[in-house]
Amino acid sequence: MGLRILHISTRLILGGSQENVVLSCEGQTERGHEVHLAYGPIYGPEGSMLDRVTAWRSSEGQAIETHEVPDMVRELSPIRDRRCLKQLTALIRELKPHIVHTHSSKAGILGRMAGWKAGGRAGTLGVVHTIHGPPFHRYEKTWRNVLYVASERIAAKRCHAIISVCDAMTQQFRAAGIGRPEQYTTVRSGIETGPYLAPISDEERATQHEALGLSPDDFVVGTVSRISDLKGHADLVQALTPLMSEHPQIKLLWVGDGWLRDSLEASLNDLGLRDRVVITGMVAPEDVPGLMKLMDVLAHPSYREGLPRAVVQGMLSGLAVVATDVDGTPEVCIDGETGLSYSPGDTGALRKHLRRLVHDESLRRGLGDRARSHCADAYSAQRMVDETEKVYARVLEGLRGTARQ
Repeated sequence: MGLRILHISTRLILGGSQENVVLSCEGQTERGHEVHLAYGPIYGPEGSMLDRVTAWRSSEGQAIETHEVPDMVRELSPIRDRRCLKQLTALIRELKPHIVHTHSSKAGILGRMAGWKAGGRAGTLGVVHTIHGPPFHRYEKTWRNVLYVASERIAAKRCHAIISVCDAMTQQFRAAGIGRPEQYTTVRSGIETGPYLAPISDEERATQHEALGLSPDDFVVGTVSRISDLKGHADLVQALTPLMSEHPQIKLLWVGDGWLRDSLEASLNDLGLRDRVVITGMVAPEDVPGLMKLMDVLAHPSYREGLPRAVVQGMLSGLAVVATDVDGTPEVCIDGETGLSYSPGDTGALRKHLRRLVHDESLRRGLGDRARSHCADAYSAQRMVDETEKVYARVLEGLRGTARQ
């Protein structure tokens, strides 16, 4: 029997957690479930996945039903948050889902509270939450971390299961006293692997290079992320500046857009490097595989992550990856085996790794081949949907068992 499932996500922008949510909705709809997706207003330079969601149909013609929640906002806003809680509770009572599945911090906290109030406490629906990344971290203000941890502890008591996209998320949340050990299951964030695994011809690669103003002789160091705080774009420039002076063929390919783009472009102009950097702006997720295939190396200098999808995507593309050893990244970027890692902010180590990769083609190929083999099955969207359904089944069976008592 098909389930009625309501996913709740704070913002349906272009981003890793949002791709996870959309792929989950598509996979579950394809399997015959009735899937609904609730989200807050979409605005700003970070793009939107809404067009993909509204246009998508399963092989049987089934759509994903969408619901915009007017007061679902990312920032802390007591008045709007209170209204959002009422809006979500009313939506859940109207839809009567079997599963409420929340994502990200704000939607996770409010969505779990609403789901618990609308039926989770009574055992008439299952409440599941996915941790894509911790809202509390060393770079956040102390008072915010205290608030986030307290809120997550409360929310964990209002759900039946917690999915972590990597083991590191479970470890960090449990260390903060959030939830019970038996609530947690790791389900690695899935990728549409086919487009990344598909080869690209030399002719097609050359054509795409030319379209971006790149030469076939260029050595392309790429990064794929929002241009925002803690993503490390400035570190990458600092690390590469000496190397770019030594090697005129090195170019940067930045895939993404964001609030810090203007200031980073101003910095590149000051350094005389603007003509060595191609910034694509926001691109659709389906265009990322083609851009990955134009790169020689993927750099991911982020200061915080859950499980970095860009790293997995680069590895599926057969790229040598250099990434910071934060959060869930070491679970996929195993230093010296599937990639090279370093501590966040250590631009000297980043420069050292990039220099090695510029000069050593056999190292690049070896890392890329091992990385692709490591990721091909473990990070597929199909596997993610399979394992998520197992979590749902355990939750619903537990509810049935409680009802029989």
